[in-house]
Amino acid sequence: MKSLRIYTVSFLITLLNISGYTQQGQDDSMDMTKFIQKYGSDSSLVVLDVRTEDELFGTLGKLDGIVHIPIQQLQARVNELSKFKDKEIAVICRTGSRSYIATQFLIEKGFNAKNVLGGMVEFRIIENN
Repeated sequence: MKSLRIYTVSFLITLLNISGYTQQGQDDSMDMTKFIQKYGSDSSLVVLDVRTEDELFGTLGKLDGIVHIPIQQLQARVNELSKFKDKEIAVICRTGSRSYIATQFLIEKGFNAKNVLGGMVEFRIIENN
């Protein structure tokens, strides 16, 4: 178990270094307004939530119709997403940091992935206003 954690941390650090965390562009992200619009109207949009299972059932809750693969399991479970290769995948987490890493990984694997800026925190703020 300890070696799995070490491997996962190493994987995440490598992705951060490769992708240049601060270099996020418009092609690999969508702001919350665009996400909410697409989530409500585009039935082909796939929403991938990369938070932990505990977070899904925490205070921010989860969205309906999501695919849930925690970031720690994404590399091992990426084949589960192969049926979505031809669709846009909106990747979301709590604030947008983990989803950024997941988005970069998915793009490298040939997916049309977009990081949802602001994550579930911003989604709930907008939803409650």
